[in-house]
Amino acid sequence: MRRSCTVITLVIFFAATALGQEKEVQRLKECGTVMSEILNIPDGIPQDLLDKAECVVVFPSVKKVAIGIGGSYGRGALICRGGANYTGPWGTPAMYALEGGNIGFQLGGQATDFVLLIMNPKGAKSILGSKVKLGGDASAAAGPKGRTMSAATDVVMKAEILSYSRSRGLFAGVSLEGSTLRSDGGANKNLYSKELSAADIVLKGAVKAPAAADSLTSILNKKSPKNRSGK
Repeated sequence: MRRSCTVITLVIFFAATALGQEKEVQRLKECGTVMSEILNIPDGIPQDLLDKAECVVVFPSVKKVAIGIGGSYGRGALICRGGANYTGPWGTPAMYALEGGNIGFQLGGQATDFVLLIMNPKGAKSILGSKVKLGGDASAAAGPKGRTMSAATDVVMKAEILSYSRSRGLFAGVSLEGSTLRSDGGANKNLYSKELSAADIVLKGAVKAPAAADSLTSILNKKSPKNRSGK
């Protein structure tokens, strides 16, 4: 009887592990789809901004949840350019979470995709190191649209994080100030089968990018193969 219970426990454990991994694999694939679609919008994210970004965070199909219970939240992935100075090709993604009541104000009743650009090493260091509050721990602003940065304001130019949303086919810069951005430890463990920090994944090369990340890395390497932030 004891042996049977052990076997059943192991079966349940491995089934849960496989299910958790598949969930993150699918989410990572959705991140690639969303990034591809958004980067192909004619008057979407300015190329100048994308080329100067150190990292990108994608949150696909964020939905409103019960504000009074757990707040609004999104689950997605962060991906950065490789190398100590973020000058290499786009690398291995880490799973991330976006949380806070301010997200709910943007959602309405529809699923919304969010894309965040991390614009300088200071911003990248902040989000790779700990949980950050947008607009507090890291300066944040709604990102401008269009083919160039000519319409960008001083606030946008100085922001560490620029954010965008897409809902019902409408794409726009959106303010997420007051929301928090953090590494999703449980999702990273599910995806990579071991405990890893975001810095382990992104900066230290502790794991290789899974096949599910191919569409995300390929679209970014195609659309913005070189960091043009003047480094």
